[in-house]
Amino acid sequence: MSYVTNTQIETRLGTAAYVQLTDDDGDQQADAAVVDEARLGAEGEVESYLARRYAVPIDLTQHPEVGDVLASIVLDLVELRLRSRRPPIPEVTLKRHADALQWLRDVADGLVELPSVTPLAGSALHGPSVLSTSEPQTLSRDELSSH
Repeated sequence: MSYVTNTQIETRLGTAAYVQLTDDDGDQQADAAVVDEARLGAEGEVESYLARRYAVPIDLTQHPEVGDVLASIVLDLVELRLRSRRPPIPEVTLKRHADALQWLRDVADGLVELPSVTPLAGSALHGPSVLSTSEPQTLSRDELSSH
């Protein structure tokens, strides 16, 4: 399941930049294979973070409310992947990419949740979580030497 389309990537970059960043054979046409590789790589990267908390891929037909935020994050990652092919990379692209990665780390760590009106399926990768709340125990030197 894709979170963005190549058309959305073209819209984000603008047609001129889209072609310039992806035209490897010099025919003045965007190379769909180059765009697909960047898009699929970015989507896989997003899912590698989301998989710590959610079952992936996220089903956008069941959870359309998360589509826009996932599209934005994927576009931030795709843009850097494509702009890295033809430096220099604009500062705004680097900032968006860094912010996207931080957001993904926060989701993976449970500090941020995907905005959904219905619960998303959890990831089975890590099994159930257990939190211990007992007080730490400190043994005295005498207690340690008697064992």
